[in-house]
Amino acid sequence: MFEERVFISEFNVLPNKSINIRKTTEILKNNVSISQTYWRCVLSPNDPQAAVVLADEPFYLNLATEAWKDVPLANT
Repeated sequence: MFEERVFISEFNVLPNKSINIRKTTEILKNNVSISQTYWRCVLSPNDPQAAVVLADEPFYLNLATEAWKDVPLANT
């Protein structure tokens, strides 16, 4: 039986408040990992894409929000 798991395997807040994210997609056969692929991105402070990138990861979305709480919003 095959199963696919997608999870955040790296989440690093840098000194400039940008966040490096790596998502791993793992394919398992009979509960044994047989393949992994990675997707990476960098979110800028208060990046509107954070809600999309972290939509299935509320824990990490809360961490990003907390990391950016003191960063002023850009004037639009």
